[in-house]
Amino acid sequence: MQPPILIQGLKRLEYRGGYDSFGIATVGSAIEVYKKTGRISDGEAGAAHLTGSTGIGHTRWATHGEPNDLNAHPHTDCSGRIAVVHNGGVIENYGELKRQLEERGHTFRSETDTEVIAHLIEEHYDGDLLAAVNATLPPAPGGLVCRPRDRGGYAANRRRPRREPARLASGMPRSSPPRT
Repeated sequence: MQPPILIQGLKRLEYRGGYDSFGIATVGSAIEVYKKTGRISDGEAGAAHLTGSTGIGHTRWATHGEPNDLNAHPHTDCSGRIAVVHNGGVIENYGELKRQLEERGHTFRSETDTEVIAHLIEEHYDGDLLAAVNATLPPAPGGLVCRPRDRGGYAANRRRPRREPARLASGMPRSSPPRT
């Protein structure tokens, strides 16, 4: 079980201060997510129910959306099968991308720019997770994506310096019907 290791790693970052929330996602038979506003030491007990053996974690300074549990990372796609954390910059065109994705049936649960990444990867995914990540994030700052092991493990993408603003590539309209 990975939550204790992930929590320990995130706690080591607390000395840098300024974080408003944290979250982790673990992958076992499915992705399980725990997100919490506040200090890690005040909310770590809530992650004890996560059972996956692989995972990602994140601490957040709010840039889009207020500090709350919904806006904490990781963010997931519509199905909850792709989880994303993103560090290192603002996605300049997230408003336009979010609007396009919503028009195609995607449902957003946060006010953050990062959530568009999960939905764009969902649109690009056709069985090759790394290709979907690379199709979504060609110019974006660092990110990490997890997917259940039965669907290909995990992928990471980092191509630009962390402080540069990013513009993400929009996916092609889906051939499948919109989600409800």
